[in-house]
Amino acid sequence: MSPVAVVSDQAVEQELQRVGHELWQAFPSHSRHPLKALDARAMELASSDRELRAALFRFVDVVPACRSLDDLARHLTGFLEEVPETPPPISAAMRISNTRAGRAALGAAAAGGVRHLAHRFIVGESPQAALGTLRSLWEHGVASSVDLLGEATVTAPEAERYQERCGEAVDVLAPATRGWPPREILEADGAGPLPRANVCVKVSALTPLLRPDAPALGQHDAAERLRPLLRAAQRAGAHLHIDMESLDSREAVLELVLELLDEEEFTDGPSAGLVLQAYLRDSPEQAAHVVDWASRTRRRPPLTVRLVKGAYWDHELVQARQHGWPVPVFEDKHECDRNFEALTRALLSARPSLRVAVASHNLRSVSHAIAFNRVSGGSDSDLELQVLRGLGDELQHALAARGFRVRTYCPVGDLVAGMAYLVRRLLENTSNDSFLSMLAGGESIESLLAPP
Repeated sequence: MSPVAVVSDQAVEQELQRVGHELWQAFPSHSRHPLKALDARAMELASSDRELRAALFRFVDVVPACRSLDDLARHLTGFLEEVPETPPPISAAMRISNTRAGRAALGAAAAGGVRHLAHRFIVGESPQAALGTLRSLWEHGVASSVDLLGEATVTAPEAERYQERCGEAVDVLAPATRGWPPREILEADGAGPLPRANVCVKVSALTPLLRPDAPALGQHDAAERLRPLLRAAQRAGAHLHIDMESLDSREAVLELVLELLDEEEFTDGPSAGLVLQAYLRDSPEQAAHVVDWASRTRRRPPLTVRLVKGAYWDHELVQARQHGWPVPVFEDKHECDRNFEALTRALLSARPSLRVAVASHNLRSVSHAIAFNRVSGGSDSDLELQVLRGLGDELQHALAARGFRVRTYCPVGDLVAGMAYLVRRLLENTSNDSFLSMLAGGESIESLLAPP
């Protein structure tokens, strides 16, 4: 019988509250103010002023194009001058920009601030450079998923270079991870062994031809580069995870991934996965489609589904309003949170056809996944919990300390390639209704664990 049919909501809620309070106690007390932990006063200011927030993130986005400290200062003050009312610390910084020496000082401070933020989120410029951090995480009971930074490509050579970078990541990580110490919880679940090396791939970076009005062309082009990566992962014993991005490419990417994984040469592997975005209104239908495919495929390694809230909310909302389309995302956070919990239940109930990775920094969402898994008869080892580097560090340590399998999503690449990623993370971190901002605002544990 399906766990959904026998699990009572009351039992899940009781276990959720118990788990949530245990995790809360595992948080270091100093970390319960994550914005202070980021050591960035501008982040706190940005949380309370939408126009200031927009100006600061516009600046972050253009930093890689600036060629001097003077250039940095001029861009920063130019953006800030558009803000109707600037807080005293910002006003003071703008006043010193009236002299050459002042601009140099302001530019240096701005560049240092952006680098500081980037280094919190990005673990290295290359997989080789990131190995020290990745091994340290592993030794502290935390697995990793390496994401090679880079957005959509516009030329075939760019797509080929991205494919080469992904292949190089597999070739670097797989042999390096074999020498790491044993970590039983990170290396196996009820379905079998789990690869130590885990690399993420973006289909939009594998082809410049992915267009919603002609999906077949982009799918064919991307497949020619994705197949060799699947073969490389199979040879190396690595996991390859295909990220989902904006809505206009989702259908094409999902269809491509499932078709490729169903090909005969990939029946025995590699371990592979995809992403489901809970902020999309039609995500339950997408989940049902994936679950149906997983129940019918001949593949022996179960597909891993990473459940996320979604990182392109602003993009989807603006695009829909510009074109007069129905908004495809939940505009109320509570609706999204409720959908996330419903999808968690549906995916966990689909095991053993699937492996489930719940990616969230929301204490309620994480506690709910653990509680439902337990109440429905699952082992803790059959659930993976994921966080983002730089945002979920304290939660990651709390989960590892309690013996859960936790994996940190670790971006790798240079600052230019990482700007779009960095801005999305900053937007998430300073959203007024985000879990991190609520936590920083002093919300009680009872509020943080309340049903959405």
